[in-house]
Amino acid sequence: MLKPIKYILALLLILILIIGGYLAYVFTSYYRIEDHQQLVPELTCATFGELSCTVPAVNVPLNEELTVTSWNIGFGAYTDQYSFFMDGGKYSRGFSEDAVLENTKTMAGKMAEMKSNFYLVQEVDIDSTRSYHIDQKQLLTYALPGRSSTFALNYDSPYLFYPFTEPHGKSVAGLLTLTDFEIKSAVRRSLPIQDDLAKLVDLDRCYTVNRLNTEDGNELVLYNFHLSAYTTDPTIANQQLEVLYEDMTAEYAAGNYIICGGDFNKDLLGDSGKIFGVSGEDHSWAQPLPVENIPEGFSLAAPFNPDVPVPSCRNADRPWDPETNFQITIDGFIVSDNVEVLQADVVDYQFAYSDHNPVQMSFILK
Repeated sequence: MLKPIKYILALLLILILIIGGYLAYVFTSYYRIEDHQQLVPELTCATFGELSCTVPAVNVPLNEELTVTSWNIGFGAYTDQYSFFMDGGKYSRGFSEDAVLENTKTMAGKMAEMKSNFYLVQEVDIDSTRSYHIDQKQLLTYALPGRSSTFALNYDSPYLFYPFTEPHGKSVAGLLTLTDFEIKSAVRRSLPIQDDLAKLVDLDRCYTVNRLNTEDGNELVLYNFHLSAYTTDPTIANQQLEVLYEDMTAEYAAGNYIICGGDFNKDLLGDSGKIFGVSGEDHSWAQPLPVENIPEGFSLAAPFNPDVPVPSCRNADRPWDPETNFQITIDGFIVSDNVEVLQADVVDYQFAYSDHNPVQMSFILK
């Protein structure tokens, strides 16, 4: 009788050591990326075939129609058949390396076809298990040559050993900004996150501040961000917005033009469930953006066409089905009142490439 008990106790001890060792690894590996990190603007070149580079324009013009596109590309995994385990779905990684590569290249090609003056791209992986270590930053910059660009890590996570059958693994992802105009300087700013165990799930968060000269001697300050989604503390998202608003307000007071775009992870339409026909009651993250807190001198440009309403995001608990998927608009822009918004809308790709549709805004600097 003693031998089986010894074996069981030995197995339990081994299991405890494995779990303890893994937890020690997770906590010792976790770190926050430094705040106020200076980013080095780069010139993007096409290298598929012959090397080709053109120099971006120096000054952003006034009183001329320009366009900006923001797109959370979902680390290249979210085809319309994809569901994600953290949304209640099935998968933790892209379907295959070839599938992620092809999907990322397709989105890069779609962006090139848009011919926008500015691109704000979120959830761009550069060395992640979930996207088979494909450098998506490189693929996007190759497809959009002749532009000034910056990249900042949003998070660099320890290896997540869940789901056990196919672990999500290590995620290294960030924010990519590309423009037709020269970025003079840029900085990565850290956002508040939870201090408890939830930080291991929602990871680090940041926004980037990109400075471009305008032809009147001021600056266009271009913000790219991806706010938290999986927090257990609902006040964190509001704290993140407060930090962002404080920064933007200071730039506006200095006489600059402000365009802030990205993934708010907040309902920009107030009640997207009612608009798109599927209730969001079961999705606690889908809270309305508190527009009353937007600072004076700024306004929300929520992409929306009431005649043809298109959501910017779907909940990925199941493959895409417009009849059953919860749909919401969480991607958009906040601009200062010296920026005149001409139009803001969602590009309807029916979530063929990402759980987000891209959003576009046309504007002029007054």
